[in-house]
Order: sequence, then structure tokens, then C-alpha cells
Amino acid sequence: MNTSSPLIRAAIVTAAIFGTASQAAAQSYPTKQPRIVVSVVPGGNLDIIARAVANGISDGLGKRVLVENRPGANSVIGIDHVAKSPADGYTLLMISPSFTYAPYMTKSLPYDTLRDFTGVSLAAWIPQMLLVTPSLAARNVKELISYAKANPGKLDYGSSSLGSGSHIGMELFKHAAGVAIVRIGYNGDAQALADLAGGHVSVKFDNFSTAIPLVKGGKVRALGVSSPQRFSLLPDIPAIAETLPGFEASIFNGVVAPAGVPKDVLARLHAEIARYTNNPEARKFFAEQGIELQASASPEQFTSFLAAEVARSAKVIKDAGIVPE
Repeated sequence: MNTSSPLIRAAIVTAAIFGTASQAAAQSYPTKQPRIVVSVVPGGNLDIIARAVANGISDGLGKRVLVENRPGANSVIGIDHVAKSPADGYTLLMISPSFTYAPYMTKSLPYDTLRDFTGVSLAAWIPQMLLVTPSLAARNVKELISYAKANPGKLDYGSSSLGSGSHIGMELFKHAAGVAIVRIGYNGDAQALADLAGGHVSVKFDNFSTAIPLVKGGKVRALGVSSPQRFSLLPDIPAIAETLPGFEASIFNGVVAPAGVPKDVLARLHAEIARYTNNPEARKFFAEQGIELQASASPEQFTSFLAAEVARSAKVIKDAGIVPE
């Protein structure tokens, strides 16, 4: 290459300046408070994990990480806000499977799930429980299926946004069992779970972390777990797969950022999340609630995981016969 050309020399100098500036920005990150956006109302599992992660990485970053709830429009409002935020590592998004299902659940999105975001890290894996309101006669999965078939359309279920774990779990159950149960949508799972306990909806899939206290308190009845085998925390509750072979509907939580965040900043954030998810006390605390804390191997690995999940989501939607809204 002829580096004597004035244009080439200028380009080299410019690249060096911007490269040095980028490295300096990454080394000084964070100079202000980062925030994790949660696209649903407070109180549900996504909010709980976001606040735990925010608290867990604050000391390592040297800045208090804030959590900001931006619910609405089946999570589109919060997700779109992050997609259009500066790619500087100060605005992050805590996600669940609804993030990867959204392209197939909503006819028109104001953002592109893969193009507009980059992965930071996985944070947790969570199995779900199939719950019913105590007044419902069904005492197990088989009885629930029999009741639903004998009373088509009479049962309803509560779930948060389209494509959420609670939504997809029930739609997969309906498809596998061959039953009709009407969806009642909420801006978050916390209110849906409260309405289940109050008898305002009949059925719900919910995460272990938020469901266990109500199950143990007799406020709701657990019929089955979504993991392939029974879960050690509640071994008396059968796996749904014992009645519907092959059934599984566990979910993940993770952190993404707007596309374009410097790699050094992503690496810093990933390292802090990995440090937190490997903390023995944190792992024990969440394991007792049915949650496995787990970081991805790297930001790039989590980005690849999300791409694979988006592709898998298309097949799940098709196989379950779910119609976009």
C-alpha cells in the first residue's frame, strides 16, 4: 500500500484517532449510571431478574445500575426505546423469549430484532409451572385436559405479552393437548398471577420464582412443571411430559444492548454479569426459587444464541398454529 498519499495518510490518522477515542471510552466506562430497561410492569420474573442483575453488577462497575420499567404494546414500547437509544452501553434491555418470538407475533415491529440489537449475556434459565385457580375441579394435567375438552372455550388463561413464556407455554400446551383455552392478555405476569389467585382467570403458566410462594400458600394449584423431568424443589408435582410426552416450555432471561456498542464495553458488562451469576450465594438464593443463574460464554455467543432462537421461534409458532396479532 502506498502510504505516502495525502488521502491515505489522512485516513490512517483519522482511524487512529477514532480507535484511540473508542479505547479510551471503553476504559473509562461507565462514567454515568447505566440502566436496564424492563419492557413489562414491575413484579414479574423479568423484573425480578433485572433488579437482581442490576444490583449484582453495580459494585463491579463502580456505578449504581438503574432499572427502568417501560411496559406497553406487548413489550414493543420498551424494546423499541432501547433499539433507538445511543449505542454507548448505558441503555440495556433485559429480555425473555418474547424478544425472539416478537417478529412472528406482531405484524409490524418498529425495530429489527437481530439487526438493531447485540447480545451482552444470558442471565438465567427458568422452568415454568402449569397453575389453576383453586376453585377449578382439575387436580392434575389429565383432568384439566378432560375438562377443557368437555367445555371448549369455557376456560381462559392469563399471560403477559405475546411471545412471553407464559403465552407460548400455554399455546404449546393447547396444541399438544388439543384443547381450546382463551387468552386474557396483561402487561405483565404479576397481575395475571394475582387474578389467577383471585379466580378471575382459570389457568396460567408461570415461573417458579413467582409461583412457588402462592403454590405453597394454597393460593393457586400446581398441576405440572414444564421441564422434561420433575423439578427437585417440588418433586411431588409431575412433569407435564408425563402426560404429554416431549412437552417442554422452560424460558431464558438475558441482557442485550443496541447494536454498535463498543466490544470492550460489551466485554466489561459480560464479565460483570458472569461474575454475578457465578456468585455462590446468588446461585443458592435463586436455585431455591427454581432459577438457574447462568451467563453465556461471551457477548458473541449470546448474539448467536439469539439468532438461533429467532429461527427456532418461527418453527414453534408454525407448529403450534399461533396466529400473529
